[in-house]
Amino acid sequence: MKRYVLGITGATGPVIGLRVLKGLSRTAEVHVIISRQSFSIILEETGAGLSGETAAEVEKRLRKFAGSKNIYYHDEGDFEAPVASGSFRTDGMFVVPCSMKSLSGIANGYANSLIERAADVTIKEGRALLLAPREMPFSAIHLENMLKLARLGVKIAPPVMGFYHGPKNLDDMVDFVAGKILDAMGVEHEIYKRWGTKK
Repeated sequence: MKRYVLGITGATGPVIGLRVLKGLSRTAEVHVIISRQSFSIILEETGAGLSGETAAEVEKRLRKFAGSKNIYYHDEGDFEAPVASGSFRTDGMFVVPCSMKSLSGIANGYANSLIERAADVTIKEGRALLLAPREMPFSAIHLENMLKLARLGVKIAPPVMGFYHGPKNLDDMVDFVAGKILDAMGVEHEIYKRWGTKK
């Protein structure tokens, strides 16, 4: 079974990260880190109450939400978590959505949270890393940070909508973006209708 890290930072759009989690955890072990600011955003934007008093409680809620036992949760301040070490082997990492603060921290090696540390480890170990930056419009600072990371091989995948699959509702739009993110990392799925197919 493959193993991935998924970071969800404090930006709008955590519903996309949660959809990626559902898709990933069907066939892979997923180690999840959610920034503290994200829990209230998740509740406000999705209605899902995932916060808890302990990491074990959050993990239980994430497993129930995604319908998978392949999920392991780590608090963003837990620098003793396995994902903080390069010796903990993974097949890559996603940060969906990625706030501009997290983008800056990752681009400049400022590992101030476990998400940033895990991303730093992913880069130094030469593993696949994908960031879904959530901001609009991008400033020159944002773009320079993205270019810096892209030159290191990091995949930059803003949640940009496509309409050729004929979305009927918001769920279809979320599925499209989550599916494209999984595609970018070579993860097999059947989340959205591809171009030239009937589904």
